[in-house]
Amino acid sequence: MFQIKEVYTLTREYRDIAGAGGLKDVAQELSEALVRKGIKVTVFMPRYGFLDPEKLGFWQTGVSFSVDMDYAHEERREEISLWQGELNGVRIFLIEADRYAEKLGIYTYTEEEEKREPWKKKGTGHFDYFAMNILLQKTALCTAIYLEEKPEIIHCHDGHTACTPALAREIMGFRHYFPYSGFLITIHNAGLGYHQDVADLPFAKANTGLPWRVINDSLLNGSFNPFLCGSKYAVINTVSEQYAKELQETDLDAHTGWLGHALKERGIKLYGITNGITPEDFDPRKPEKLGLPAGFDPLKGDFAGKKVCRQELLRKIKERDLRVKAFGSPEDREGWPLLTAISRLTEQKGINILAQTLRMLYEQGEEFLTVILGTGTPEIEESLMAIARDFPDRMALLLGYDPKLANLIYAAGDFFVIPSNYEPCGLTDFMAQLMGNLPIVRHTGGLVKVKDGFNGFVYVEQKPEELAGAILRAFEVYRKDPARIKQMIKQAIEHIYENYTWDKVSEKYLELYRKALNLRPISKD
Repeated sequence: MFQIKEVYTLTREYRDIAGAGGLKDVAQELSEALVRKGIKVTVFMPRYGFLDPEKLGFWQTGVSFSVDMDYAHEERREEISLWQGELNGVRIFLIEADRYAEKLGIYTYTEEEEKREPWKKKGTGHFDYFAMNILLQKTALCTAIYLEEKPEIIHCHDGHTACTPALAREIMGFRHYFPYSGFLITIHNAGLGYHQDVADLPFAKANTGLPWRVINDSLLNGSFNPFLCGSKYAVINTVSEQYAKELQETDLDAHTGWLGHALKERGIKLYGITNGITPEDFDPRKPEKLGLPAGFDPLKGDFAGKKVCRQELLRKIKERDLRVKAFGSPEDREGWPLLTAISRLTEQKGINILAQTLRMLYEQGEEFLTVILGTGTPEIEESLMAIARDFPDRMALLLGYDPKLANLIYAAGDFFVIPSNYEPCGLTDFMAQLMGNLPIVRHTGGLVKVKDGFNGFVYVEQKPEELAGAILRAFEVYRKDPARIKQMIKQAIEHIYENYTWDKVSEKYLELYRKALNLRPISKD
């Protein structure tokens, strides 16, 4: 069998350097798992303006060159240079370029940038997002040639790097150098707004340098779509088996503008691999690492420290000993379960449904506490604030994000609610389970790994009444059969260790890498 010795990884995020979403964890954890298997891994990503590479332990390589970056009516080149570093055995190149150095956020403008230039509105996407992506992809391919390296696999994460297979197969010079490399594209979120598509076709043609036949063959809803562009030359997967099925076999694909069906019509199968987790990173037996006031051992049924975490969380909220804005101040009551959520407060995450459900349950007089952490759309934030105002001794809304506070909420909670409309994978259910906090989820996408009554509680139809039913079922077991709750927590943790560590999940990626090798124009076997 052909041996995979070297993998290039192209990403806009990497957890220990710069992160925004779940992609940062996958890029780093998968890379490190492959290194543990003896594979050489090289990561390429931008050197954003908020990064100090020397403080991160990077050094200047002395490698620099110009990259063709034409606009529709202007032939042009951009100068790049490379910083090099190593993290846990992974070689990482940070790409130095004016286009990246001026950015203070990974994907969007910051408050500081808006103050300098008012048109760069905080929270809006970078105007040159497409060129940022193309520069990253071309630089990675040019670097391989410059260093005379021929990686067996080039792994492209999300729409930001999904054109790479087409560039390598279609552009003169690249196509002669990379016939032995296979390509994998991983879709972390196929929702509208995540494709990195561009409607200006002459610009797409000029900036990528791809032939018009490729541009015209890569259109989805009138825009040039990087996923369609790269899919002809690569194996393509998403981050759970169920999400892959939903995109190609159900109407949930409407959330993507029918990307999954467009791929299916071209005869392209979308594979699914559920993301892994490193359980040691969320082990409540090591409270110092997580910033917890006390440790506990869910596998052994020892939850004394969990009660301490709950008391500390409620104290912090009451005394406003927080780095986030708080509304409400729940009072601890014996026998009342603590319902928790850590999420973007958006419709995609189903938080509008959660808000309706919480109001309904509290108005019915149900006895439980709620703590929610996150930020989101103003309307949903306001609806949750209103509940916290109306039931201040039962619910707290914490607006913002603080990783140590998040760990405390995971550790303090009895139940963790994830009512997503769609969910490519979901990792917060794992984090909660590892800290003895059972998930209550909607049966969709990657959340189908939660089995009702085994490692959490599940509802199907996206209605407040259905979510309320699942919550009340969980509360009933909590009150009447605490031994079963302890058993479910134990089963949940064992299920993660048996199926979802990155060393296990990386084996599935190696299978897709082998499929990618079979798509090469020249076989080396």
